[in-house]
Amino acid sequence: MMNKKMPETEVIIRSEAGGDAGAITEVTEAAFRDLEISNQTEHFIVEALRRAGALALSLVAETGGRVVGHVAFSPVTISDGTGEWYGLGPVSVLPEYQGRGVGSALIERGLSELRDLGARGCVLVGFPDYYIRFGFRHFPGLVHEGVPPDAFMALPFNEEVPSGRVTFHRGFQAKE
Repeated sequence: MMNKKMPETEVIIRSEAGGDAGAITEVTEAAFRDLEISNQTEHFIVEALRRAGALALSLVAETGGRVVGHVAFSPVTISDGTGEWYGLGPVSVLPEYQGRGVGSALIERGLSELRDLGARGCVLVGFPDYYIRFGFRHFPGLVHEGVPPDAFMALPFNEEVPSGRVTFHRGFQAKE
């Protein structure tokens, strides 16, 4: 008898719903559990952002009724006073679903929705080789203290790029 590969179940990207918090925590913990550069606080960050009402956009990837991915976007402050900029992260995908485009689909949908909301741009701390595909790049005039310049990237939604120090929401300092 031959083994047939089961067809992939469709992945649906949707806004976080009221009952998703527990599943999002599980996905986030699993996604960062074995990542060396992580302090394994990402699930605390998402929860802190949610409690503070700072999740401007929270999307989940669902397949077969199961949440397998999540991305959060929250407002950032820029020292030059520019508003309507957001931070991307954390983005989490269950390890068994990584490498299948789930994270990319979450990010692309989130960036599209931010544009629709009138956002002026998005920043993140992450791996340049991954995020460059979405148009993120380093802008020398835009900094996030304590982060290597190549790991702090921005994606302006128009030609205007602010200049100054970027501060993420205080929820990013959550440790538990």
